[in-house]
Amino acid sequence: MLNRRHLRIKVLQALYAYFQGDEDSIKKTENELMQAVDRIYDLYLYLLLSFGELKDIAEHRMEENKKKIRPTEEDLNPNRRFVDSAIIQTLQDSYSLREASEDRSVNWIGDEHHEMFRKIFIQMREGETWFAHMNSEATGFEEDKNFMINLFKAEIANSPLIYHFFEEKSIHWLDDIDLACQMAIKSIKGMEEGEKFVAMPLYKDKEDEQEFIRTLLRKTISMDSENLKLIDELTDNWELERIAKMDILLLKMAITELQIFKSIPKKVTLNEYIEISKFYSTPKSHGFINGILDKAVDRLIKDGKISKLGRGLMD
Repeated sequence: MLNRRHLRIKVLQALYAYFQGDEDSIKKTENELMQAVDRIYDLYLYLLLSFGELKDIAEHRMEENKKKIRPTEEDLNPNRRFVDSAIIQTLQDSYSLREASEDRSVNWIGDEHHEMFRKIFIQMREGETWFAHMNSEATGFEEDKNFMINLFKAEIANSPLIYHFFEEKSIHWLDDIDLACQMAIKSIKGMEEGEKFVAMPLYKDKEDEQEFIRTLLRKTISMDSENLKLIDELTDNWELERIAKMDILLLKMAITELQIFKSIPKKVTLNEYIEISKFYSTPKSHGFINGILDKAVDRLIKDGKISKLGRGLMD
């Protein structure tokens, strides 16, 4: 499920493209932003569907081994703990997952995908997670669930092959994969024995979250001149041309958010943009942004431009 930090990051990416490109259509930028956020759900679905693909590879391998001229005892009576997994079967039986995947045309159909999962399966069988579970005497739904979560973390979420696939699908998906993996893990953790699986929604509150990103995008663009003027005044020892473009954009977003979103605590806004800068700008950016935002808050409060609704929101 989306969190506000990730929504801010998606707005940051959209704004960066807007200010760096020749396109000046705010509506087009907004539409592309909403599509980029919506497609995170495709990532989540792809990850959940990967279990079924690996099961198909495993079953096919078992059938082929039985056809050997001189099959071993293991070939004839293979360990079926993985292919008989209640977790995988629950996912495959899920109407919710199937409906969402069909509606969004998300699937692993194609020979190239089959080959990718064949390679992942071979790697998976060589891992410690696989060996420990397949040879463990412990059984039961919770044991199976823990195995699938550990297997997902070790072999699916960190697979270079899947990373490459996602990177080719969308340049921004590598920024989204951690969130999609968290969603997939949370979904598996929430599964209960004997209960149907229901795919989680992308938004906690769709209307509220979509309004947040639309407003943050549009207001940051419309307030660009006044925000840039304030940043220039607060960085009197710096020439704007010497400041990283990402730092300026993060400052613009934070200054906009401080003024526009009256229900978001001041401290939350400051912390969010400082944390985002650690991943999306230079190593020293978080300290620089922290100092400038402290000055910006003082100036905006003095000018009466920050007004928070609710107790403690100014802290």
